[in-house]
Amino acid sequence: MHLVFTLPHTLSSLVLHNKKLLYSLLFRASAATLLEIAADPKRLGAEIGFFSVLHTWGQNLLHHPHLHCVIPAGGLAPDHKSWIRPKYRFFLPCGVLSRVFRGKFISSLKRAFGDGELCLPGELQSLADKKTFHSFLRTLHQHQWVVYANQPFGGPNHVLNYLARYTHRVAISNHRLVALSDGKVTFRWKDYARGSQQKLMTLSVEEFLRRFLLHVLPSRFVRIRFFGFMANRRRASLLPLCETLVGPNLQREPPSEASKVTKQPTWICPHCGGPMVVIQRLTAWQMICEFSMRLNVADTS
Repeated sequence: MHLVFTLPHTLSSLVLHNKKLLYSLLFRASAATLLEIAADPKRLGAEIGFFSVLHTWGQNLLHHPHLHCVIPAGGLAPDHKSWIRPKYRFFLPCGVLSRVFRGKFISSLKRAFGDGELCLPGELQSLADKKTFHSFLRTLHQHQWVVYANQPFGGPNHVLNYLARYTHRVAISNHRLVALSDGKVTFRWKDYARGSQQKLMTLSVEEFLRRFLLHVLPSRFVRIRFFGFMANRRRASLLPLCETLVGPNLQREPPSEASKVTKQPTWICPHCGGPMVVIQRLTAWQMICEFSMRLNVADTS
């Protein structure tokens, strides 16, 4: 199962001034929520394992902190003698996850304030007052926090490949950059609110850099973490046990129809008719530089 825990936009400014503390709190609150709900006999009654990946950006490079969590469908029985499979398609209900996650995060945020761990500069100075801060927390309780859950579209391998593309990347990759001219940067982005339409966005260099730097993580911050039976100190003993218990009834993912069809080449050579392969991808700036260099060589020859 693929789940996404998202922090509300009203916390953005506070998070940006307390990245290490509140990103870590996001990991702990979401993990504690999943472990608690999964252990409830009314839900699954099992010990689960999962990993979480932190993303802080949206397609438009604005601050959008959220965690992607990938969880096997089921978990270990409390006595570690059997594998418990979910009774329902979504064995961890989003509504319950959302409320528990919100409660745990706000409770820990309140504790951090009481311990004087929060940095409250500039526009956040008003929150240094105890009454004002608690009033701010009450507003957070008034909204439902977004927890999204879905079966992996295209199978488990699809969601793993999707997350793998982003685990060690920065907020925007080179192939999305289109142009740099007149002090402005143009890049491609997907507008998910309108059916994932591909659009172009143009920002001043200063605004582009400001948005990009929003997503620089604290030094040595770990953005991929493992929990439950996948936790570092437990996986050596528990993962082989899980494989043993699941093994006899493990359902292999059936090959998709697309995999049964011979993949056609994307590009055909106009001269020989053979398939063409990508050797190198160039950004718009690299193409301009390459073209200029070739022109200079032609002029000198």
